[in-house]
Amino acid sequence: MNPDNEVVHAANALTSWTSGVSTEIKELSRNVASLLERNLAGKSKVNKAALVGLDGLSREFLTKNTYAVGAGTFLAAESVEKGGRALEWWSRKDSGAIGRLDFDLTPGSSRYYDYEKLPFFSTAASTGEQTLWGPYIDYLGFEEYILTFAAPFSVHGNFAGVAGCDIRIKDLEPLLMPILRVIPADAALINASNRVILGNSGMYLVGERIKSGSPDQHRLALDVPHLGLSLIYTTQPQTS
Repeated sequence: MNPDNEVVHAANALTSWTSGVSTEIKELSRNVASLLERNLAGKSKVNKAALVGLDGLSREFLTKNTYAVGAGTFLAAESVEKGGRALEWWSRKDSGAIGRLDFDLTPGSSRYYDYEKLPFFSTAASTGEQTLWGPYIDYLGFEEYILTFAAPFSVHGNFAGVAGCDIRIKDLEPLLMPILRVIPADAALINASNRVILGNSGMYLVGERIKSGSPDQHRLALDVPHLGLSLIYTTQPQTS
């Protein structure tokens, strides 16, 4: 089937927007790596002094990219000096102020944030490529649906962590819904796990896993490397 012009235009627009986020995350990752390498000054492990300036990079990212609600750096535990801080994450409050978001990194605690096992970190660490995780409900942070973009970085040639950003689904809606609504049928942006990121009708709900096999359902892959995004759409008129 040849997709209609509206579908192609929507796929191109979604690709362009997502590629823009990807580019910004890669730049943040490069800037984090450069700052750490300068601050380490020959040391092999990241200490408190090496983190100086990371908050500025996060603030700058959030000021420039207003679609993001959080941004920062997660360091691999093995790259951090004993007793050092492994997580630098900053978020935008409802007031617009930007402040540090703290997590419980104590193993065994009820709210232990074992980030190294989460997909945005573990996949980036194993593949060396950018990742996209979500939508998921961020119970330890905003307690709503979130997308996390992340890109790995190396220090002195060794994997040292990831830099990334959080985007709330509700903040995506005014940016991407107009694109999806151009399609005169049910359509949705889908992640690599076949879960709905955002849909233009009640047929596709955020977080829902899409089952393949429907003869009325079609798919266009978005040309954004490593993220596994696609646009699905039906050949039937849009439902309410």
